[in-house]
Amino acid sequence: PAEGFAPLFRTSPFLDRAGPFYSRGRGTEMSIGLRVLDHHLNARALAHGGVLMTIADIALGYAMVTTGDSPPGLVTCSLSADLVGSAQLGDWIESRVDIQKIGRTLAFANAYLYVGETRIARVSGVFAVQHPRD
Repeated sequence: PAEGFAPLFRTSPFLDRAGPFYSRGRGTEMSIGLRVLDHHLNARALAHGGVLMTIADIALGYAMVTTGDSPPGLVTCSLSADLVGSAQLGDWIESRVDIQKIGRTLAFANAYLYVGETRIARVSGVFAVQHPRD
């Protein structure tokens, strides 16, 4: 991983297969990172768009749930993306998140994916806020 990144603090069977993913920071300062490996490539030898969407989904949700003292549970409702660049084998992809609003029922944020200082994607997400049951 790039300097300052550690293995993702919370994972799942899907993320274990799709990764390995790394993270640093919390809240709006959180970044998710991924080194592009063979299993991330499409037939054109570029990082698959589904891999980019997965990084963005993780980045958006994890950044929002690590804000504040009592983080909400979130479920992805909608993701929309503009994939404007690409990543190749060995590239380090890193996210930056801009949280728009975490409301009572919905949360909104944008993730930007970079290779170096080159922006390769913008992904907007809407999440349903889950409240603990009484």
